[in-house]
This record gives sequence, C-alpha cells and structure tokens, in this order.
Amino acid sequence: MVLKAEILIPGAAASGRCLALTAPISFWGGVDPRSGAIIDARHPERGQSIAGTVLALPGTIGSSSASAVLLELVHAGHAPAALLLDAPDAILLLGLIVAREMGWPVPPAFRLAARDQIALAGRELAVSSDGLITAN
Repeated sequence: MVLKAEILIPGAAASGRCLALTAPISFWGGVDPRSGAIIDARHPERGQSIAGTVLALPGTIGSSSASAVLLELVHAGHAPAALLLDAPDAILLLGLIVAREMGWPVPPAFRLAARDQIALAGRELAVSSDGLITAN
C-alpha cells in the first residue's frame, strides 16, 4: 500500500510503527513530555508511547501549550518519527518549527485524511521526504 500525503513540515525520511490514535488528543496534559507516554486517563491509547512512532492524529484538542510539549518531546528524544495529521494544527506544528530553529532534528509532519490513517494502524511505515507513505 502506498499513499501520498501533503507536506506540512518538511524533514528527512522516517520510518516506524504507525500508532493511529482512535480519538483526538491534547498534548498538554495528554502526553508526558519526558517519556512520550500517553497519560490522559480518558484516552483509548493511554499507556502507549508515541516516541519513535509514525503518529497518526485524527484530531487534536487545542491548547496553546501543545507546541511546548512537542518541543520538549523533540528535545528529550521522545518525539514521534513522523506525524500524520487529518487537519493542520498550527499551534502543535509551531513546536516543530521552534525545534528546527534551535537546530534540533525534527520529525516531518504531513496531512493525511483520518480515513486513510485507519488503514495504517499497527503497520510498519516508511515515509519519504516528499510525502510518499509505504506500508509493509
């Protein structure tokens, strides 16, 4: 299976297991920035780690602190390998832009419809820098 995603934040090619969330998440209070673990007690994927995954987000729950949490994840080495968002989230993506400005390697971010994300759940993915997603 090969899909084409729209580039939101460019970056190097990435790979990893796809963690396709089944519900929107708030990074602030929902993800531990020191470990990458999902800590929101109400989230269906609570206890799983987003670190090193190709994280598929069907939606986000807004907080202006989301960018700071993603920035901390990048700095701590616990960020996803790549992000797939159903819709661009400027606040969240700001964390990647700031991390890049600080000289840290950042995961690429892409726009991919939630309906396409579901088919990728649990699969090993290779994501090229131009947005081609290959599922094994």
